[in-house]
Amino acid sequence: MEQAAQRNIVIIGGGIIGCSIAYYLSRHPSYSPSTTNIIVLEASANGVAQGASGKAGGLIAKWAYPREIVDISFPEHVKLAEEHNGAERWGWRFVGCGSWEGEGEALAESGTGVGKGGNRKSLEKTLGLEATASTSRADKGMPDDLTWVKEELTTSYNPMSGPDGTAQVHPYLFTTSMLDLAKEKGVQLVNGTAISVERVDRHVTGVTYRDRSDPSRIETLPATHVVLSAGAWSPSIIPSLPIAATRAHSVTIRPKAGVTISPYVLFTEILLPQSHVVSPEIYARPDNEVLPGNVDDVEVDLAACQSITNHVASISLELREGTVDKRQACFLPVVRTGGGPIIGEADKIAKGLYIATGHTCWGICNAPGTAKVIAGLIMGGEVRTRSLARLAPSRFL
Repeated sequence: MEQAAQRNIVIIGGGIIGCSIAYYLSRHPSYSPSTTNIIVLEASANGVAQGASGKAGGLIAKWAYPREIVDISFPEHVKLAEEHNGAERWGWRFVGCGSWEGEGEALAESGTGVGKGGNRKSLEKTLGLEATASTSRADKGMPDDLTWVKEELTTSYNPMSGPDGTAQVHPYLFTTSMLDLAKEKGVQLVNGTAISVERVDRHVTGVTYRDRSDPSRIETLPATHVVLSAGAWSPSIIPSLPIAATRAHSVTIRPKAGVTISPYVLFTEILLPQSHVVSPEIYARPDNEVLPGNVDDVEVDLAACQSITNHVASISLELREGTVDKRQACFLPVVRTGGGPIIGEADKIAKGLYIATGHTCWGICNAPGTAKVIAGLIMGGEVRTRSLARLAPSRFL
């Protein structure tokens, strides 16, 4: 019997995309630890999921974009949660989701909405989504169990999907779980900063990196396949990638003991007393935490975080009386030329080089679909979906 060719796969970036790719590679029917070596190379000294993947809202939606990946990702999320007890392990649950409009109450310190983080606005997850007409309670459309937003301040509430169209995960727990499950199958985590992808005759041969524990030490990991999934940092490895970074701030709020926050995601438009409109996104997490909407060096603008806190507090007594647990910032990878994400083999640069980045605010949602596609391209097999040509690296490089 002919011996299978050895695969050495290096995944650059330990965010949700990289960790999910490691998981799907390790679960592929063609995978065997004896013939396939998989390494996740992560630059952060604190481990994986230190950037956007650990600080996102964790929204999973059938109505997300692009459709090519959403159509794969959403059922994969359901499958992963069922197979690995996602409800307990990473907070998987279906949630209500809607657009809320209304007025905010004056606070002692209302914030300006402007700081080093720039003007605060929605991450525009609702682009291209048609809101459905409200048929629930009263003329405002407020659901009966959405009690942590003041009804008297509400102008309107419109649901964005049916009860099975929007779900949620805790992003840090989901990302770390994907890596832990991959490790169970032999995947390794290496702590270091990627410097370059090595190539010979337009084929990848390895990844050179700087050891995180000893910056003077530079080593090269041999590779037959390299996956670049370093989010906003991807152009530091392939400068021709048209990826820009969008900075996003967020805070997490812990309500007072005994206060329960019902499971809703709200895209808000709040008219403040100063007559300007702000649009924080609010995510209620399973542990009753609320998240209104090199990674180790990302600066947190405390003024920006305070503005977010003030904005959500202006419509909710429960959030106003809660305790701010975290103030954080991250960079989202955005394709500068429009469209995206970029998913597939970048064979114009080198055979064996795969790109998986540019997911904007939908990285958590679209990670399983992206991972399944990349695993299929590397390991073999067909992924049945709409044409992925619109997302191919050849369109962007």
